[in-house]
Amino acid sequence: MGILVLVFIFISLTQHGDAHGPDSCNQGGGLCRMGSCVSGEYLAQFCFEPVILCCKNLSLATTES
Repeated sequence: MGILVLVFIFISLTQHGDAHGPDSCNQGGGLCRMGSCVSGEYLAQFCFEPVILCCKNLSLATTES
């Protein structure tokens, strides 16, 4: 029973809102961070909304444009 609850929670987190998961973030050149992005980074998307953010380096954003 406990395993079913954990599976349900995991599925709920990955399906919630704009959450793309860590694989999507890492493939896009970002890092998943808890709480907020560090200086020199911007919020690109969510790994697990709303707590774990996908942060990308600002210098990468300017070179891709």
